[in-house]
Amino acid sequence: MRNFEKITALYERLSRDDELEGESNSIVNQKKILEEYASKNNLTNIIHFTDDGISGTQFDRPGFMEMMNGVNTGNIGCIIVKDMSRLGRDYLKVGQCMEILRQKGVRLIAINDNVDSFYREDDFTPFR
Repeated sequence: MRNFEKITALYERLSRDDELEGESNSIVNQKKILEEYASKNNLTNIIHFTDDGISGTQFDRPGFMEMMNGVNTGNIGCIIVKDMSRLGRDYLKVGQCMEILRQKGVRLIAINDNVDSFYREDDFTPFR
């Protein structure tokens, strides 16, 4: 599969605790932010992967696992999240995930954290 055919994965996650923070973290709002970013940056072939109501401390989330399966099969070329905490809330497991993405050549963009693995000098720290 050539790079331009690869999927740009837009990943949204909202836990029950996040819901208490209001509309700014809602799945609908996350989708809007991610779609606008992808469009503005000419990232195409987008597919949403969503986990609604599931804690970021769990890594057996259906949407996350489906997305990572796409990474492992070489179908995903880029993942965009609103911020690093959407990937997960376990520092070590997020770090392991990021290492897999690096090894597979998958670009990771965390919009609000100004992380873009395309630029090597970016700080790839999972949390600030």
